[in-house]
Amino acid sequence: MKGIILAAGEGTRLRPITETRPKAMIPVLCKPLLEWHIGSMLNAGVEEVVVVVGYLKEHIINFLETRGYFNGRVKTIDQKELRGSGDAILKASEYIGLDEDVLIAYSDLFLEDWSIYEKLARENHSAIVGVNVNVPRNYGVLYLNGPYLSKIIEKPEKPEFNVVNAGIYKLNTKDILENRDVPLSPRGEIEATDIVNRIASKKPVKVLMYDKGWLDVGKPWHVIEANKIALLNIDTVIKGKIIEPVHITGKVYIDEESTIHPFTVIEGPVYVGKRVDIGPNSYIRPWSVICDYSKIGFTVEVKESVLFENVHAHHLSYIGDSVICENVNLGAGTVLANLRHDGKPVKIMIKGVLEDTGRRKLGAIIGANSKTGVNVSVNPGVKIGSNSWILPGTVLYRDVPSNTIYPPKPIISYE
Repeated sequence: MKGIILAAGEGTRLRPITETRPKAMIPVLCKPLLEWHIGSMLNAGVEEVVVVVGYLKEHIINFLETRGYFNGRVKTIDQKELRGSGDAILKASEYIGLDEDVLIAYSDLFLEDWSIYEKLARENHSAIVGVNVNVPRNYGVLYLNGPYLSKIIEKPEKPEFNVVNAGIYKLNTKDILENRDVPLSPRGEIEATDIVNRIASKKPVKVLMYDKGWLDVGKPWHVIEANKIALLNIDTVIKGKIIEPVHITGKVYIDEESTIHPFTVIEGPVYVGKRVDIGPNSYIRPWSVICDYSKIGFTVEVKESVLFENVHAHHLSYIGDSVICENVNLGAGTVLANLRHDGKPVKIMIKGVLEDTGRRKLGAIIGANSKTGVNVSVNPGVKIGSNSWILPGTVLYRDVPSNTIYPPKPIISYE
């Protein structure tokens, strides 16, 4: 059995996070989404995993080359022209060859229970994983005939059922390639669901229900939610150095070569990556993830946030319900506010449309390599693009584009 992971898409709704990395490389507990999928497929008995790459493919290729423990069992193929998920599956199937059973998954999914791959691998029929959701109109809704798939209808206005396509399949490459002539979708792409519908019209495709935490990581705040799902399963492990007095409660994972300085309080669940420096007098609140090489300094508070690699907040800052990408520096006194005055759910701009996140608390989304000066205040739901500078004393009420100095005023030099 082989595996196919779809990791070519641009992830435009996730910007600015995906301006500097493909969505498959978004970290959950400081490990890329892609790695969660690959490891789980290999554990399920998959002999070889084919990762379909495209957008920012060099990040994925470099990552796989540096992970020697995959032992050559992971290959990449370039989709080249992004013509939809169905096209990606077809290219991977051509590479694998005829009459091979394959497990297929979208790389931007996160699961609470990864053993679903093992259950799927044991199925004798072609199969699709279904999951119950509260708002099915945002997904492909599954119509069933007993335990089997009748059809998938993408994002219906008035869905009849709450069971949707979880984005995980077991198919045979012969069936996939024999149904490659599906018509293009209205957006000019070959859709995976059209191929699956065609297969289901000819032979049984079993629906395997999944009832644990499931998330399509498609929008910035979903990064927080995916990490919260993962934090449910951590145990307390202290590999780093604790310089007492430090107060730790709940489940807290601290990885190798990290240091927690005196008078720091950590309330789990919290995950701290490698070579992270925290304190003194820092306050790390529940549901926070701080990744490798980051620095959380004196009197900095972090609450329910995900900090990527090499994030620096040296002193006197508040990071609330935020996603901070790699190599960001927060100047002293930076406050990332997370609560509207009226207490209503925070809204955020996605591709020019203001969307309700459903979260009463949500802070900032800050792209890679950006910096804030001292005493910067950022209002809830504001996005700062990658490689941007926010000048000292600024109060941000709206999004800042990438590669921008804001506000646009002359920088006074005293040299």
